[in-house]
Amino acid sequence: MEWTMDIGRYAKESYEEVFHLLSNLARIPAPSHHEEKRVAYIAKWLRELGESNIIIDDALNVIIPWGDIDHKPLIVFMAHTDVVFSDTDELPLIYDEQEKKLRCPGVADDTANVCVLLMAFKYLFLNNIVPKDCAILFVANSCEEGLGNLKGCRKIIEKYGERIHHFYTFDGTAGRVLKRSVGSVRYKVEVRTEGGHSYNAFGNKNAIDYLSAMIQDLYKVKVPTVGKTTYNVGTISGGTSVNTIAQNAEMVYEIRSDYQESIEAMIHHFNSVIECYKSKDITVNVEIVGERPCMGMVDEEQQKLVMQKAADALKRQYGMEAVFNSGSTDCNIPLSIGIPSTRLGTVISAGHHTREEWMKPESLITGINLALDLILGYVN
Repeated sequence: MEWTMDIGRYAKESYEEVFHLLSNLARIPAPSHHEEKRVAYIAKWLRELGESNIIIDDALNVIIPWGDIDHKPLIVFMAHTDVVFSDTDELPLIYDEQEKKLRCPGVADDTANVCVLLMAFKYLFLNNIVPKDCAILFVANSCEEGLGNLKGCRKIIEKYGERIHHFYTFDGTAGRVLKRSVGSVRYKVEVRTEGGHSYNAFGNKNAIDYLSAMIQDLYKVKVPTVGKTTYNVGTISGGTSVNTIAQNAEMVYEIRSDYQESIEAMIHHFNSVIECYKSKDITVNVEIVGERPCMGMVDEEQQKLVMQKAADALKRQYGMEAVFNSGSTDCNIPLSIGIPSTRLGTVISAGHHTREEWMKPESLITGINLALDLILGYVN
């Protein structure tokens, strides 16, 4: 509690700096697997701050070890650098003066949270606040979105997993606290037929015809009633031209659930449909392009503790009651092996995964307070 006034003053006095940091970082394109430019910017920012102990691993995670990471239990605070958009040119950032909103694809999910994480670290660095009973890993991680398949977080858990005591990721908008992870399996399905000229070879098998029928059969599934389970065809493509019987067609299909048994039931239905079409004298190729595990066996009391810590900090700083929900986040990986974990957002935002995404810049101040409230709870 002795730091309360200092934290508040620090957050307010840091507003111009964090706004500038966000404005620059948000413009840098960072599709999953291609976060190199953001990684370089963050590393440069840290070095200019004076922090030389920076690890950039082969998954493009930026890791800042803080405290005795070799001998103390680890607490992870993470925010992901990638965005869902595939842009390779500078992302368009606009400050809406009338509505006091900063608009940019990916500005809130998750760039603003990355900036809050960095500013929280800066507070500990400038004040030389080092935990005694634990050590902290600050991580700006890669590949959280979509087909990034949680590559960055997987690497962190692979290296440090057995020693991680609690795990937090700053992701999304303030108000929601993760209670359960949603697992998923994502498939790319390709259908190939002989095709041919649309007039001269009329009657030959059409890959688009077969793929569309396959989709209809997949959508006839009886959804399991345990937990919440969903399915979706997200993309579809195929064919060559209007006067050609399509020789190939493909789709990306996804299954999601917060219970592994429901995912298994959906996988069984998917496999039965695929086997049926493989028997129709056509070629069907299936590739798993993404897989996120469901929640494993986690100590119930410890899981409640991390969730309550996040909810209490949210209440103190924003005056909000936490909404506990399920979701697919970086928490999937630690939760799958029993590490108590949760996700919370630090800023006010909306429109995630759309080109109209926005966040309230003033909430960066409260966001820094929120992050430090949570982090310093492990230092006291």
